[in-house]
This record gives sequence, C-alpha cells and structure tokens, in this order.
Amino acid sequence: PWVNANGYRIGYLHALYPGRPPILGYSPDAEAGLKPDKPPALASLELALIDAWAAGGNYVLTLTAEHRQELLSGKPEARTVWRALGRTARWLRENAALFRQPTLPNITLLVESGDTTAELANLLYRQNASPRLVNAANPPAPDPQHCAVLVAAGIRAPNAAVADRILAHAEAGATVVTDAAGDDAWWRRKGWKPERAFEDRTFYKAGRGRLVVYAQQIQDPGDFAFDVIDLAGPNRPVRLWDNGAVIALTSSSGNDEGVLRAVNYGPPFRSTEILAQIPGHYSSAQLLRPEAPPLPLKVALRGPDTEVAIPALKLLAVIAFA
Repeated sequence: PWVNANGYRIGYLHALYPGRPPILGYSPDAEAGLKPDKPPALASLELALIDAWAAGGNYVLTLTAEHRQELLSGKPEARTVWRALGRTARWLRENAALFRQPTLPNITLLVESGDTTAELANLLYRQNASPRLVNAANPPAPDPQHCAVLVAAGIRAPNAAVADRILAHAEAGATVVTDAAGDDAWWRRKGWKPERAFEDRTFYKAGRGRLVVYAQQIQDPGDFAFDVIDLAGPNRPVRLWDNGAVIALTSSSGNDEGVLRAVNYGPPFRSTEILAQIPGHYSSAQLLRPEAPPLPLKVALRGPDTEVAIPALKLLAVIAFA
C-alpha cells in the first residue's frame, strides 16, 4: 500500500534547524485538502501523534468541529478513541527517552532547503532505509564503520571545503552517491576514473571506497531509495518482512543498546507477526507499546544482525535491544 507518512519531516526539520524542537501540525480544513462532508476520523489524531513522536518530534493536535461535537455529546465511540489518545500521549511522555535518540548513521542523507532532498528523505523513510538526515552545509566526518552510504544527491554544488568533506567518506571506505554528472561537476577535480558504467549511473573507485554518480537528476525517489538500500548491503539499518504499511527507524542509546521504532499506518492490530532485523548482536529484546505491558521477545542472531518477531502490531511498537 502507498503510505503518505510525515515522520521524515521531523528528521528534515531537525537537520536544518537543530536549535528548534521539530513539531508537525495542520489545520483540518479545505486548504489542507479535506472536504466538508468527509472529516478525518478522530482516531487519526493518535496515529499523527505517534508518527511525529516515533521520528523524534511532536505534533499539534487539532480537532474538527465534528470531533468536538462527538466528544461533547458523549458519543461512546468518540470517548473510546479519546481515552486511547490520552493513554498513548501519556505513554509517549513517560518513555520520551526512547524517541530522542539519534538515528543510526548507516545510511546518511544530506539535505537542504527545497523540495528535492525533502522528497528523497520521504521515500528513503517510506522504503525503510531508516536514514539519518544531516544538513548538506555541514557534512559529518568520515566514519565508514558506521556510515556506510552517504547520499549527496539533489544538493546544490558545494564549496570546495564541503566537497572535500563529502568525498572524504569515499576515500575512507564508504559509498558516496550523487547525481551531478556534468563535465564541471563538483567532484570531478579528484580525477577519479570510472570502474563500472550502467545506463543510469557510473561507479568510480575512490580511495578505499567508491563514488556512484547518476547520469541525471533523480527522477524516481522510490526506485532510488531501493538503490541506496542495495548499496548499503549488509549495513542497512533495518530489515522488515511482510511489513505492508509499517515504517521503522533504528537508533542507538550509545550504551551498547539498540532501539527499533515501528509505526503501523494500515489497519490496527495486524494478525500476523512481522520479522525485523537490526545491526549488531544482542542477547535480549523487549517489546514496548502504549496499550499493553512490556513483553520479552525471543532474539535470534542472523549473520551480523539480530532478529525478532513483532506480534500483533496495533499502531506503535518499540523494541529495546540489550
């Protein structure tokens, strides 16, 4: 199913405006695309809150006139939904530390103002690449052991100092991806020679790593997201099977602990288990969720990853690994 989630906007805002808490919200009116005779379901507020929190931000809840009337009149269905929203909001606040940890940097995307990199971030989130988003004007230092793929596609040509910091990732052993293929492209001063060429992209050997250059500006961010996941190979931050409408992000507490946050944008309470893997070897895992007490999960080591089966996912599942 197609999922139009907004969690990626939290990472995008945090990257461009690190001094401000990222908050989402909208007015449920005609300008937002809502028809007067088709108000959004009251239950959508809980998912919107979870969507923002799971990505590390918050959400401004806005009720429609229909929502307010349902609650004021004591409609049983509305009261049930409102209690569930209150329970989830309280649980999120009590477990805020689970949602304020940095995303694993295995796949890092450089972003800047404008729609281009925002849409790349959107589809990387949607295809479960669990990307870390970083301001393109301030790339991170090379760390190929943790940042396996640095995506520098869709950005404006950087100055020489920033370009050096980007390309240093390839020289150190990571994969750098860009779509600047012109004769005067910002990366060409390195004089790297092509290693493999395909119709849409060329691979260059760059120090201990590689540079992947797309011949044109990215036209299909969805397909591009799958390409980036393939380039990450065994270093991808998360794997989900039979995930349908579930989007996951992975993070680390910095204390040899991992956290997987999975949001279900489809019908609540999936009846089947979801297999999930995150990088690293862990000996235990605990499922945390607003509607039920903590539940220990069985862990299995799969190559460099740890695998768990997530049962009966309603809207949000947080798995704490140790």
